[in-house]
This record gives sequence, structure tokens and C-alpha cells, in this order.
Amino acid sequence: MEEPQDDGVVETGDTDWYWDLDKRIAVQAADRGPADQTLGPYDTKGEAENWKATSSHRNDIWESDDDEWNGVGSKQD
Repeated sequence: MEEPQDDGVVETGDTDWYWDLDKRIAVQAADRGPADQTLGPYDTKGEAENWKATSSHRNDIWESDDDEWNGVGSKQD
């Protein structure tokens, strides 16, 4: 049995939105450029346009989780 190949292609719906880093605009899936030049998918155009706030919020959560995992601020520091 042949194993499926991972060709780096991400399946996306026609209604998905992306932030195009080159054009600096939100684009629908059919109009997006190369994957390394887009962020997404997002459910709406507004979410794609708000990518920076979403990314910043996720980073804050991950940093907080890292600090908790590493025991920063614990009595053992």
C-alpha cells in the first residue's frame, strides 16, 4: 500500500479568506498567492484584515503558557 505524500498543499474552502503579505490586503482563497506569502485561512474578510491582533493575542497566550510551564514567578525562582 502506497503512503500518501505530503506535498505541502493545504485544502481550503472557496469562502476562506487570507491576508496577502505582498499585496497587504485580504483576499479570498481563489485569489491568494503562494502559501509562504499568505496568512490564514480566516472565516471572514474582517478576521483576515485583523490578522495582526489575532497573532499578537495568540503569542501572548503562548508566552504566558510557556512562563507557567517553566515555573516563572514560582517560589522556586
